[in-house]
Amino acid sequence: MTQNPFGQSNDQTHENMHTGSVPQQLNHGGHELFDVHEALSGTVACLNQAMLLRTHVKDPELLDILDRQYRFALDEYNITVECFKTGQNPSHPTGRYEMKQGNDFVYGMKPSQPKKPMQSVADISDEIISGFLLGSAKAGASMKTMAATETCNPVVRRVLADSVPNCIEMAYELAIYQNKHHYYQVPQLAAQDMQQLLNSFASSQGQPGMPNNTLQ
Repeated sequence: MTQNPFGQSNDQTHENMHTGSVPQQLNHGGHELFDVHEALSGTVACLNQAMLLRTHVKDPELLDILDRQYRFALDEYNITVECFKTGQNPSHPTGRYEMKQGNDFVYGMKPSQPKKPMQSVADISDEIISGFLLGSAKAGASMKTMAATETCNPVVRRVLADSVPNCIEMAYELAIYQNKHHYYQVPQLAAQDMQQLLNSFASSQGQPGMPNNTLQ
């Protein structure tokens, strides 16, 4: 009886292919392994970036956001790694990130200096740092969404899916911070154009008449 790389006999592997039963820690598909690996690698990069940027933060408010988001993201990373390795529920459920910012945006454009790449490390600012963090949160939402849609393991899929709203909340908090400090301006359409777009869809009323697909 020969052994495969996972320590199972070939007979066992053949049986698992037909019954669908595999060891819990191997309950992963090929696309899932690649996409979750990519999502976890991206999370590590985001955490490392936050660690490097922290020493350059000047605004206490931004430092508080960075620290709260870092702690939360690190915990999410740990439980994702845990369930990815074991295929089982992590030691605790995914939490819910709650921002401290209000949700009021300042709309409209004001004159400002054009943005350009830094010329040296001395140019780094809270505007640039918050932009890095915002980009990381947006990237995390995209990567985890893609990974969740490719994941076979039900526990890993749920952990990834539950993490996406937290990435969105972090991005929203950073966007509001940037907007409040005039780093990120939000233009609006003319009132007439906005109203036309808002009214361009209507609710469906009544019971739809579905076509009959009975074979003749």
